[in-house]
Amino acid sequence: MDLDEAFGLVGEFGPRQKKLTAFLVLLQVFVAFQSMLIVLVGAVPEYLLDQEWMPSSTEVLAKHVRFVSNFTSIATEWYLIKHEAYKVSLASSLYFAGLLIGNIMFGPLSDKLGRKPVYLTGLCFDVIFGYVSAFAPNYEVFAVSRFFVGVTNGGMSLVAFVLTQEYVGKSFWALTGSLTNLTFAVGIAIYALLGYYIREWRFLAFVSNSPGLFFFLLSFMLPESPRWLYSQGRTAEAESVLQYIALGNGKERVTVKLKQCKGTVKKDNSAPGVLNLVSHPILRWRTVLLMYIWSGRCKSTTAFLIFAGLACIFTMCLPENTGGFFFSPRILALYGKLTVSAAFNIIYIYTSELYPTVVRNAGLGVCSMTCRFGGILAPFVPSLKSLGPSVPFVVFGISGLSAGFLTLLLPETLNKPIAETIEDLQMPTYQMLKNKKAE
Repeated sequence: MDLDEAFGLVGEFGPRQKKLTAFLVLLQVFVAFQSMLIVLVGAVPEYLLDQEWMPSSTEVLAKHVRFVSNFTSIATEWYLIKHEAYKVSLASSLYFAGLLIGNIMFGPLSDKLGRKPVYLTGLCFDVIFGYVSAFAPNYEVFAVSRFFVGVTNGGMSLVAFVLTQEYVGKSFWALTGSLTNLTFAVGIAIYALLGYYIREWRFLAFVSNSPGLFFFLLSFMLPESPRWLYSQGRTAEAESVLQYIALGNGKERVTVKLKQCKGTVKKDNSAPGVLNLVSHPILRWRTVLLMYIWSGRCKSTTAFLIFAGLACIFTMCLPENTGGFFFSPRILALYGKLTVSAAFNIIYIYTSELYPTVVRNAGLGVCSMTCRFGGILAPFVPSLKSLGPSVPFVVFGISGLSAGFLTLLLPETLNKPIAETIEDLQMPTYQMLKNKKAE
Protein backbone atom coordinates (compact mmCIF):
# COMPACT_ATOMS: atom_id res chain seq x y z
CA MET A 1 0.00 0.00 0.00
CA ASP A 2 1.06 3.61 -0.35
CA LEU A 3 1.43 5.91 2.64
CA ASP A 4 -2.04 7.48 2.55
CA GLU A 5 -3.60 4.02 2.41
CA ALA A 6 -1.45 3.00 5.37
CA PHE A 7 -2.72 5.93 7.43
CA GLY A 8 -6.25 4.91 6.55
CA LEU A 9 -5.48 1.43 7.91
CA VAL A 10 -3.67 2.36 11.15
CA GLY A 11 -5.86 5.40 11.82
CA GLU A 12 -5.51 8.99 10.65
CA PHE A 13 -5.99 10.59 14.07
CA GLY A 14 -6.28 7.89 16.71
CA PRO A 15 -5.39 8.00 20.41
CA ARG A 16 -1.63 7.59 19.76
CA GLN A 17 -1.57 10.46 17.27
CA LYS A 18 -3.66 12.63 19.56
CA LYS A 19 -1.07 12.21 22.32
CA LEU A 20 1.85 12.97 19.99
CA THR A 21 0.08 15.98 18.55
CA ALA A 22 -0.99 17.28 21.96
CA PHE A 23 2.61 17.16 23.17
CA LEU A 24 3.94 19.13 20.20
CA VAL A 25 1.01 21.55 20.27
CA LEU A 26 1.63 22.32 23.97
CA LEU A 27 5.26 22.98 23.07
CA GLN A 28 4.00 26.18 21.42
CA VAL A 29 3.41 27.64 24.88
CA PHE A 30 7.18 27.51 25.46
CA VAL A 31 7.81 28.90 21.96
CA ALA A 32 5.49 31.82 22.73
CA PHE A 33 7.31 32.49 26.03
CA GLN A 34 10.61 32.86 24.20
CA SER A 35 9.10 34.95 21.41
CA MET A 36 7.49 37.42 23.81
CA LEU A 37 10.26 37.47 26.43
CA ILE A 38 11.74 40.85 25.44
CA VAL A 39 8.34 42.56 25.73
CA LEU A 40 8.48 42.32 29.53
CA VAL A 41 12.15 41.85 30.37
CA GLY A 42 12.93 44.80 28.11
CA ALA A 43 10.20 47.07 29.47
CA VAL A 44 11.34 50.57 30.43
CA PRO A 45 9.59 51.83 33.59
CA GLU A 46 9.04 55.46 34.47
CA TYR A 47 12.11 57.14 35.90
CA LEU A 48 13.29 60.45 37.33
CA LEU A 49 16.56 62.25 36.60
CA ASP A 50 17.98 64.65 39.17
CA GLN A 51 19.89 66.45 36.41
CA GLU A 52 18.55 68.33 33.40
CA TRP A 53 21.63 67.64 31.29
CA MET A 54 22.31 64.44 29.38
CA PRO A 55 24.79 62.19 31.26
CA SER A 56 27.89 61.38 29.22
CA SER A 57 28.17 57.72 30.24
CA THR A 58 26.15 54.87 31.70
CA GLU A 59 28.11 55.01 34.96
CA VAL A 60 27.26 58.68 35.44
CA LEU A 61 23.66 58.08 34.40
CA ALA A 62 23.27 55.37 37.06
CA LYS A 63 24.08 57.90 39.79
CA HIS A 64 21.43 60.36 38.71
CA VAL A 65 18.42 58.19 37.77
CA ARG A 66 15.69 56.74 39.97
CA PHE A 67 13.16 54.23 38.58
CA VAL A 68 9.61 54.70 39.84
CA SER A 69 7.96 51.36 39.01
CA ASN A 70 8.32 48.25 41.19
CA PHE A 71 9.54 45.81 38.51
CA THR A 72 12.99 45.15 37.13
CA SER A 73 14.12 44.69 33.55
CA ILE A 74 17.30 44.80 31.51
CA ALA A 75 16.64 48.54 31.24
CA THR A 76 16.72 49.01 35.02
CA GLU A 77 19.71 46.73 35.58
CA TRP A 78 21.93 48.09 32.82
CA TYR A 79 20.37 51.57 32.61
CA LEU A 80 19.23 51.25 29.02
CA ILE A 81 17.63 54.68 28.82
CA LYS A 82 18.44 57.94 27.06
CA HIS A 83 21.43 57.34 24.79
CA GLU A 84 21.39 53.59 25.67
CA ALA A 85 17.67 53.04 25.01
CA TYR A 86 18.27 51.66 21.51
CA LYS A 87 19.83 48.52 23.00
CA VAL A 88 16.42 47.17 24.04
CA SER A 89 15.18 47.32 20.45
CA LEU A 90 18.52 45.94 19.28
CA ALA A 91 18.08 42.83 21.46
CA SER A 92 14.61 42.34 19.97
CA SER A 93 15.93 42.77 16.43
CA LEU A 94 18.71 40.26 17.09
CA TYR A 95 16.11 37.71 18.18
CA PHE A 96 14.13 38.18 14.95
CA ALA A 97 17.34 38.03 12.93
CA GLY A 98 18.00 34.69 14.64
CA LEU A 99 14.51 33.50 13.70
CA LEU A 100 15.23 34.32 10.09
CA ILE A 101 18.50 32.36 10.09
CA GLY A 102 16.94 29.47 12.00
CA ASN A 103 14.16 29.14 9.45
CA ILE A 104 16.70 28.98 6.63
CA MET A 105 19.02 26.50 8.40
CA PHE A 106 16.70 24.06 10.14
CA GLY A 107 14.31 23.47 7.24
CA PRO A 108 16.85 21.96 4.80
CA LEU A 109 18.65 20.16 7.65
CA SER A 110 15.49 18.39 8.79
CA ASP A 111 14.73 17.40 5.20
CA LYS A 112 18.19 15.87 4.90
CA LEU A 113 18.96 14.49 8.39
CA GLY A 114 15.48 13.78 9.70
CA ARG A 115 12.85 15.63 11.69
CA LYS A 116 13.57 14.21 15.15
CA PRO A 117 17.37 14.75 15.45
CA VAL A 118 17.16 18.32 14.15
CA TYR A 119 14.19 19.06 16.41
CA LEU A 120 15.95 17.65 19.49
CA THR A 121 19.17 19.51 18.77
CA GLY A 122 17.32 22.79 18.29
CA LEU A 123 15.28 22.38 21.47
CA CYS A 124 18.38 21.46 23.49
CA PHE A 125 20.29 24.60 22.47
CA ASP A 126 17.14 26.69 22.79
CA VAL A 127 16.94 25.76 26.47
CA ILE A 128 20.68 26.28 27.03
CA PHE A 129 20.75 29.76 25.49
CA GLY A 130 17.49 30.60 27.27
CA TYR A 131 19.21 30.00 30.62
CA VAL A 132 22.19 32.05 29.41
CA SER A 133 19.78 34.94 28.83
CA ALA A 134 18.36 34.58 32.33
CA PHE A 135 21.81 34.64 34.00
CA ALA A 136 23.62 36.97 31.59
CA PRO A 137 26.25 39.01 33.48
CA ASN A 138 26.00 41.95 31.09
CA TYR A 139 24.01 43.29 28.18
CA GLU A 140 26.39 41.97 25.51
CA VAL A 141 25.98 38.36 26.67
CA PHE A 142 22.21 38.84 26.91
CA ALA A 143 21.95 40.23 23.37
CA VAL A 144 24.08 37.46 21.84
CA SER A 145 22.14 34.78 23.70
CA ARG A 146 18.86 36.22 22.41
CA PHE A 147 20.18 35.93 18.86
CA PHE A 148 20.96 32.23 19.33
CA VAL A 149 17.62 31.65 21.09
CA GLY A 150 16.02 33.08 17.95
CA VAL A 151 18.00 30.73 15.71
CA THR A 152 17.14 27.61 17.70
CA ASN A 153 13.61 28.58 18.71
CA GLY A 154 12.54 29.50 15.20
CA GLY A 155 14.10 26.46 13.57
CA MET A 156 12.94 23.99 16.20
CA SER A 157 9.33 25.22 16.21
CA LEU A 158 9.22 24.98 12.42
CA VAL A 159 10.24 21.30 12.55
CA ALA A 160 7.77 20.65 15.38
CA PHE A 161 4.96 22.10 13.26
CA VAL A 162 5.79 19.77 10.36
CA LEU A 163 5.90 16.80 12.75
CA THR A 164 2.34 17.52 13.91
CA GLN A 165 1.33 17.31 10.24
CA GLU A 166 3.27 14.19 9.34
CA TYR A 167 2.15 12.08 12.30
CA VAL A 168 -1.48 12.20 11.14
CA GLY A 169 -3.49 11.62 7.98
CA LYS A 170 -3.78 14.49 5.52
CA SER A 171 -7.44 15.13 6.31
CA PHE A 172 -6.41 16.25 9.82
CA TRP A 173 -3.59 18.61 8.80
CA ALA A 174 -5.86 21.65 9.06
CA LEU A 175 -6.87 20.65 12.60
CA THR A 176 -3.36 20.04 13.92
CA GLY A 177 -2.01 23.16 12.22
CA SER A 178 -4.77 25.35 13.62
CA LEU A 179 -4.29 23.93 17.12
CA THR A 180 -0.58 24.76 16.91
CA ASN A 181 -1.22 28.42 16.09
CA LEU A 182 -4.06 28.65 18.60
CA THR A 183 -1.84 27.34 21.39
CA PHE A 184 0.85 29.87 20.51
CA ALA A 185 -1.71 32.63 21.15
CA VAL A 186 -2.66 31.00 24.46
CA GLY A 187 1.05 30.93 25.35
CA ILE A 188 1.25 34.71 24.87
CA ALA A 189 -1.65 35.17 27.30
CA ILE A 190 -0.03 32.85 29.87
CA TYR A 191 3.26 34.74 29.57
CA ALA A 192 1.43 38.01 30.23
CA LEU A 193 -0.02 36.44 33.37
CA LEU A 194 3.44 35.32 34.51
CA GLY A 195 4.75 38.83 33.97
CA TYR A 196 1.97 40.24 36.13
CA TYR A 197 3.03 38.18 39.13
CA ILE A 198 6.80 37.89 38.57
CA ARG A 199 8.30 41.35 38.79
CA GLU A 200 11.99 40.43 38.73
CA TRP A 201 13.19 39.98 35.14
CA ARG A 202 15.81 37.28 35.75
CA PHE A 203 13.35 35.08 37.60
CA LEU A 204 10.76 35.66 34.88
CA ALA A 205 13.28 34.63 32.19
CA PHE A 206 14.20 31.54 34.24
CA VAL A 207 10.59 30.46 34.77
CA SER A 208 9.69 31.12 31.13
CA ASN A 209 12.57 28.98 29.91
CA SER A 210 12.15 26.05 32.30
CA PRO A 211 9.21 24.36 30.47
CA GLY A 212 11.61 23.83 27.58
CA LEU A 213 13.69 21.47 29.72
CA PHE A 214 10.57 19.40 30.48
CA PHE A 215 9.65 19.18 26.80
CA PHE A 216 13.21 18.30 25.82
CA LEU A 217 13.43 15.33 28.20
CA LEU A 218 10.08 13.94 27.05
CA SER A 219 10.83 14.51 23.36
CA PHE A 220 13.12 11.48 23.22
CA MET A 221 9.97 9.34 23.22
CA LEU A 222 8.77 10.88 19.95
CA PRO A 223 9.08 8.67 16.85
CA GLU A 224 10.58 9.87 13.59
CA SER A 225 8.16 11.12 10.96
CA PRO A 226 6.87 8.13 8.95
CA ARG A 227 6.39 10.39 5.93
CA TRP A 228 10.02 11.51 6.01
CA LEU A 229 11.28 7.93 6.44
CA TYR A 230 9.14 6.80 3.52
CA SER A 231 10.32 9.65 1.29
CA GLN A 232 13.93 8.66 2.04
CA GLY A 233 13.35 5.07 0.96
CA ARG A 234 13.60 3.78 4.54
CA THR A 235 10.44 1.75 4.10
CA ALA A 236 11.05 -0.76 6.91
CA GLU A 237 11.52 2.03 9.47
CA ALA A 238 8.41 3.81 8.21
CA GLU A 239 6.46 0.55 8.59
CA SER A 240 7.77 0.22 12.14
CA VAL A 241 6.57 3.71 13.09
CA LEU A 242 3.17 3.10 11.50
CA GLN A 243 2.92 -0.21 13.38
CA TYR A 244 3.71 1.70 16.61
CA ILE A 245 0.90 4.14 15.80
CA ALA A 246 -1.49 1.27 15.01
CA LEU A 247 -0.80 -0.37 18.39
CA GLY A 248 -1.44 2.91 20.17
CA ASN A 249 -4.69 3.26 18.25
CA GLY A 250 -5.87 -0.16 19.45
CA LYS A 251 -5.29 -1.98 16.16
CA GLU A 252 -3.00 -4.81 17.28
CA ARG A 253 -3.81 -7.12 14.36
CA VAL A 254 -3.03 -4.61 11.63
CA THR A 255 0.05 -5.35 9.53
CA VAL A 256 1.52 -2.49 7.53
CA LYS A 257 3.34 -3.29 4.30
CA LEU A 258 4.37 -0.31 2.18
CA LYS A 259 5.34 -0.37 -1.45
CA GLN A 260 8.68 1.14 -2.33
CA CYS A 261 8.53 4.92 -2.69
CA LYS A 262 9.10 6.13 -6.24
CA GLY A 263 11.91 8.61 -6.64
CA THR A 264 13.71 7.42 -3.52
CA VAL A 265 16.32 9.90 -2.38
CA LYS A 266 19.87 8.88 -3.24
CA LYS A 267 22.76 9.65 -0.96
CA ASP A 268 24.63 11.74 -3.49
CA ASN A 269 24.82 15.24 -4.82
CA SER A 270 21.45 14.88 -6.55
CA ALA A 271 19.62 14.60 -3.23
CA PRO A 272 16.78 17.12 -2.85
CA GLY A 273 17.64 20.33 -1.05
CA VAL A 274 16.83 24.01 -0.88
CA LEU A 275 18.26 24.53 -4.40
CA ASN A 276 15.40 22.44 -5.78
CA LEU A 277 13.07 25.25 -4.76
CA VAL A 278 14.81 27.35 -7.43
CA SER A 279 15.74 24.77 -10.05
CA HIS A 280 12.46 22.84 -10.30
CA PRO A 281 9.92 24.81 -12.41
CA ILE A 282 6.84 23.91 -10.35
CA LEU A 283 8.54 24.51 -7.01
CA ARG A 284 10.14 27.74 -8.24
CA TRP A 285 6.75 29.15 -9.24
CA ARG A 286 5.14 28.18 -5.96
CA THR A 287 8.03 29.46 -3.86
CA VAL A 288 8.10 32.91 -5.49
CA LEU A 289 4.35 33.35 -4.99
CA LEU A 290 4.37 32.02 -1.43
CA MET A 291 7.31 34.20 -0.40
CA TYR A 292 5.37 37.31 -1.42
CA ILE A 293 2.17 36.08 0.23
CA TRP A 294 4.03 35.29 3.46
CA SER A 295 5.65 38.72 3.45
CA GLY A 296 2.19 40.28 3.40
CA ARG A 297 1.03 37.66 5.81
CA CYS A 298 -4.81 29.24 0.37
CA LYS A 299 -7.38 29.29 -1.76
CA SER A 300 -9.30 29.85 1.49
CA THR A 301 -6.69 32.46 2.49
CA THR A 302 -7.67 34.71 -0.42
CA ALA A 303 -10.82 36.12 1.18
CA PHE A 304 -9.07 36.83 4.48
CA LEU A 305 -6.16 38.70 2.88
CA ILE A 306 -8.41 40.69 0.53
CA PHE A 307 -10.67 41.70 3.42
CA ALA A 308 -7.62 42.72 5.47
CA GLY A 309 -6.46 44.94 2.61
CA LEU A 310 -9.91 46.50 2.19
CA ALA A 311 -10.08 47.14 5.94
CA CYS A 312 -6.82 49.10 5.75
CA ILE A 313 -8.06 51.11 2.74
CA PHE A 314 -11.39 51.94 4.40
CA THR A 315 -9.59 52.83 7.63
CA MET A 316 -7.58 55.34 5.61
CA CYS A 317 -10.66 56.85 3.98
CA LEU A 318 -13.07 57.13 6.92
CA PRO A 319 -12.83 59.91 9.51
CA GLU A 320 -12.64 58.78 13.12
CA ASN A 321 -16.19 59.88 14.00
CA THR A 322 -18.02 58.37 11.01
CA GLY A 323 -19.29 54.99 9.90
CA GLY A 324 -21.06 53.96 13.09
CA PHE A 325 -19.64 51.52 15.61
CA PHE A 326 -19.21 48.50 13.30
CA PHE A 327 -17.62 50.52 10.50
CA SER A 328 -15.53 52.98 12.48
CA PRO A 329 -11.81 53.07 11.59
CA ARG A 330 -10.77 51.38 14.84
CA ILE A 331 -13.24 48.51 14.42
CA LEU A 332 -12.17 48.09 10.79
CA ALA A 333 -8.57 47.90 11.97
CA LEU A 334 -9.59 45.09 14.34
CA TYR A 335 -11.40 43.32 11.49
CA GLY A 336 -8.17 43.57 9.49
CA LYS A 337 -6.14 42.12 12.34
CA LEU A 338 -8.59 39.24 12.75
CA THR A 339 -8.50 38.32 9.07
CA VAL A 340 -4.70 38.61 8.81
CA SER A 341 -4.40 36.28 11.81
CA ALA A 342 -6.81 33.82 10.18
CA ALA A 343 -4.84 33.94 6.93
CA PHE A 344 -1.57 33.46 8.79
CA ASN A 345 -2.97 30.34 10.43
CA ILE A 346 -4.10 28.85 7.11
CA ILE A 347 -0.98 29.70 5.15
CA TYR A 348 1.18 27.52 7.42
CA ILE A 349 -1.03 24.53 6.60
CA TYR A 350 -1.41 25.39 2.93
CA THR A 351 2.34 25.85 2.40
CA SER A 352 3.16 22.48 3.95
CA GLU A 353 0.65 20.84 1.57
CA LEU A 354 2.20 22.42 -1.53
CA TYR A 355 5.72 21.03 -0.98
CA PRO A 356 6.81 17.36 -1.26
CA THR A 357 7.94 15.71 1.96
CA VAL A 358 11.61 15.69 0.92
CA VAL A 359 11.69 19.52 0.76
CA ARG A 360 8.68 20.41 2.93
CA ASN A 361 10.64 21.95 5.78
CA ALA A 362 13.00 23.74 3.39
CA GLY A 363 10.04 25.30 1.57
CA LEU A 364 8.29 26.24 4.79
CA GLY A 365 11.53 27.70 6.15
CA VAL A 366 12.22 29.84 3.08
CA CYS A 367 8.64 31.14 3.00
CA SER A 368 8.53 31.95 6.71
CA MET A 369 11.89 33.69 6.28
CA THR A 370 10.14 36.39 4.27
CA CYS A 371 7.68 36.80 7.14
CA ARG A 372 10.66 37.53 9.42
CA PHE A 373 11.76 40.20 6.95
CA GLY A 374 8.26 41.62 7.21
CA GLY A 375 8.54 41.60 11.00
CA ILE A 376 11.82 43.53 10.81
CA LEU A 377 10.50 46.09 8.30
CA ALA A 378 6.97 46.55 9.69
CA PRO A 379 8.01 48.91 12.56
CA PHE A 380 9.42 51.29 9.95
CA VAL A 381 6.15 51.55 7.98
CA PRO A 382 4.53 54.02 10.44
CA SER A 383 7.47 56.37 9.77
CA LEU A 384 6.02 56.78 6.28
CA LYS A 385 3.45 59.09 7.89
CA SER A 386 5.93 61.85 7.16
CA LEU A 387 4.89 61.43 3.52
CA GLY A 388 1.23 61.64 4.50
CA PRO A 389 -1.00 60.19 7.28
CA SER A 390 -2.61 57.71 4.90
CA VAL A 391 0.58 56.24 3.42
CA PRO A 392 1.05 53.40 6.00
CA PHE A 393 -2.55 52.26 5.44
CA VAL A 394 -2.01 52.31 1.68
CA VAL A 395 1.13 50.15 2.05
CA PHE A 396 -0.57 47.59 4.28
CA GLY A 397 -3.77 47.64 2.20
CA ILE A 398 -2.06 47.09 -1.15
CA SER A 399 0.13 44.29 0.25
CA GLY A 400 -2.94 42.48 1.60
CA LEU A 401 -4.99 42.87 -1.56
CA SER A 402 -2.19 41.83 -3.91
CA ALA A 403 -1.21 38.83 -1.75
CA GLY A 404 -4.83 37.71 -1.61
CA PHE A 405 -5.33 37.82 -5.37
CA LEU A 406 -2.00 36.11 -6.04
CA THR A 407 -3.15 33.01 -4.12
CA LEU A 408 -5.60 32.42 -6.98
CA LEU A 409 -2.60 31.39 -9.10
CA LEU A 410 -1.76 28.51 -6.74
CA PRO A 411 -3.43 25.06 -6.97
CA GLU A 412 -6.10 23.84 -4.59
CA THR A 413 -4.96 21.09 -2.19
CA LEU A 414 -8.31 19.98 -0.76
CA ASN A 415 -8.78 16.22 -1.28
CA LYS A 416 -5.61 16.10 -3.39
CA PRO A 417 -2.70 13.67 -2.77
CA ILE A 418 0.37 14.85 -0.91
CA ALA A 419 3.64 14.56 -2.85
CA GLU A 420 6.34 12.60 -1.03
CA THR A 421 9.19 13.18 -3.51
CA ILE A 422 9.94 15.75 -6.19
CA GLU A 423 9.24 13.08 -8.80
CA ASP A 424 5.67 12.89 -7.49
CA LEU A 425 5.09 16.37 -8.90
CA GLN A 426 5.22 14.72 -12.34
CA MET A 427 2.33 12.38 -11.48
CA PRO A 428 -0.87 12.83 -13.55
CA THR A 429 -2.65 14.66 -10.70
CA TYR A 430 0.07 17.28 -10.40
CA GLN A 431 0.56 17.53 -14.15
CA MET A 432 -3.15 18.21 -14.53
CA LEU A 433 -2.90 21.08 -12.02
CA LYS A 434 0.16 22.44 -13.80
CA ASN A 435 -1.46 22.28 -17.25
CA LYS A 436 -4.66 23.84 -15.97
CA LYS A 437 -2.68 26.74 -14.54
CA ALA A 438 -0.79 27.18 -17.83
CA GLU A 439 -4.08 27.47 -19.72
